[in-house]
Amino acid sequence: MIDFTSNVRPESMERITNFDLANAFIEEAVAAVRAQVGDKKVLLALSGGVDSSVVAALLIKAIGRQLTCVHVNHGLMRKGESEQVIEVFGKEMDCNLVYVDATDRFLDLLAGVSDPESKRKIIGAEFINVFADEARKLEGVEFLAQGTIYPDILESVKQAEGKKAVKSHHNVGGLPEDLKFALVEPIKLLFKDEVRVVGEALGLPHAMVYRQPFPGPGLGVRCLGAITRDRLHALREADAILREEFAMNGLAEKVWQYFIAVPDIKSVGVKDESRYEGWPAIIRAVNTKDAMTATIEEIPYPVLHKITARITAEVEGINRVLFDLTPKPTGTIEWE
Repeated sequence: MIDFTSNVRPESMERITNFDLANAFIEEAVAAVRAQVGDKKVLLALSGGVDSSVVAALLIKAIGRQLTCVHVNHGLMRKGESEQVIEVFGKEMDCNLVYVDATDRFLDLLAGVSDPESKRKIIGAEFINVFADEARKLEGVEFLAQGTIYPDILESVKQAEGKKAVKSHHNVGGLPEDLKFALVEPIKLLFKDEVRVVGEALGLPHAMVYRQPFPGPGLGVRCLGAITRDRLHALREADAILREEFAMNGLAEKVWQYFIAVPDIKSVGVKDESRYEGWPAIIRAVNTKDAMTATIEEIPYPVLHKITARITAEVEGINRVLFDLTPKPTGTIEWE
């Protein structure tokens, strides 16, 4: 039996690689949630990513309408992402969904902040504040569900041991003292590849299960340095082009994670036969099994040329496209 209260994955726990193992895990997780929650209400921060989506599906299976999901749009989502969350979860899955547009609230707090950890902590703290504000509007909620997975714990727990963590994670933290929620974290002992198998076994759409991993701070850690609205817009548009081209060229499921990062530096370029200073767009494309190590996917040059041509022609403010060849280690998957 899996101990869902533990933060340590037992060595005897089999890797979930097929539907039989996934269904066995689901059966245990559903039973554990029902035993923990009873007839009480649960609140879930639903980003629309793989982890929170799988948790939502698990909880819907376990407790149905006792679950309320809150989607906070912090203004750092990918293009069209919040709209998709509303469509899939609010309509197709008939979930109790609360949508909060907090774009200005987050971007005002992040103005002028360039340190990566400071940005993560601001985003994480404000996310908790916004989420707490919404939680106070609801009655009878006693549990908070989170899409925490095992790599989150492994990378964050070092801080508690007096070591330097790789990075802090927004979903490993605390809520205000006046919110006395108990945590429900049914997939916290799983690695990302296992979460996907569980998601498919739960019947989630394939496109949702294999949706690109997306960090809690969103584009905030891909808009490198102090975030500005114009550079954030350029990043969002360039990232949408990258995702579109990867999908059209059969790379969307071949590459585990791919995205654009845009640093706060400019170089000289030429546009319309005139000097044009712009930001570089950096392509990151990696493959991994557990997110603890990662290798670089080799992208065909014709595809890279097409992406470069589109981004530099269609995205205002970007005049160069670069390709990151660094594996993990030494680089992390994200730039910040």
